[in-house]
Amino acid sequence: MSVRGKIVIAVEEHYADGELTGLLRAPRTALSDKLEDFVSLRLQEMDAAGIDIQVLSHAPPGLQAVSAVVAPDLARRVNDRLAAVVEAHPARFAAFASLPTAAPGAAVRELERAVTVLGFRGAMIHGLTEGCFLDERKFWPILEAAEALDVPIYLHPSDPHPAVFDAYFGSYAVSHPMFARAAWGYTMETGTHAMRLILSGALDAYPKLKLILGHMGEAIPFLISRIDEAFSRGNQFNDFRRYFTEHFYVTTSGFFSDAALLCCLQELGADRIMFAVDWPYVSNRAGSKWIERVSLSEHDREKILNSNARRLLRLEGSRAMTQLAGS
Repeated sequence: MSVRGKIVIAVEEHYADGELTGLLRAPRTALSDKLEDFVSLRLQEMDAAGIDIQVLSHAPPGLQAVSAVVAPDLARRVNDRLAAVVEAHPARFAAFASLPTAAPGAAVRELERAVTVLGFRGAMIHGLTEGCFLDERKFWPILEAAEALDVPIYLHPSDPHPAVFDAYFGSYAVSHPMFARAAWGYTMETGTHAMRLILSGALDAYPKLKLILGHMGEAIPFLISRIDEAFSRGNQFNDFRRYFTEHFYVTTSGFFSDAALLCCLQELGADRIMFAVDWPYVSNRAGSKWIERVSLSEHDREKILNSNARRLLRLEGSRAMTQLAGS
């Protein structure tokens, strides 16, 4: 199976490292086998859906839930193991680094090592670190390093701040756990993360920094006109749209909606959208069937399926692209 004969790169596809999940005491779920697998279930489902390459990233909360004492050394081991997986299957996988953000200096060094030594394509950061967003100045060296390395940071959801979690979701977090997570809480938390980075001045300090949001931009494309107008009142902030459209890319992870895609196309343009599934939380088949049938020009479909990711993640000339080109 293929998607109209095009190369398909899925850029938010998760896995779990045994040492890290053991430290976090993460319970086993129905998806644990898929998260821990690379050579059987994962490849079978990729092949069945026509997905050529997954860009692998650790499942949340990842290293953002690990203390500064433990995280730096653990990060090296986690990323080394992921690099070995990519090396074993270079035609099928690329990777985003896990960073020990509780120790920002170590996170900078690990990002540099992951990109320049291991060949990773950027980093994924899951929500808050010790209750703090990345807009806090102590984290800016990480942003500076990503800009200098010319790699993106993928802002991925994790649980909202505990005070927000309790105040906003309360007992519904028990009766309807997705309310505080994928149905609403994740979007609210990650959209806030992106907006704080814009308002903080970090994108003036690092004007070439590239950021990625999943799930069709965590509702910001739908709200961008409203956000822009509201901030412009009294000249509080007049450039929200410009900062967002110049620095952020969005992906289709877990959000296979024609209307949402049309909104992103109209607000951001096809050059800022990349295909993703959010596997194994969401079905590969569902994603590939949707992107195959959705009404798009073939030129824009090509951008979303592979050429935007090839450009942003600098995949041209990689072993994956070389092998695909020769197949």
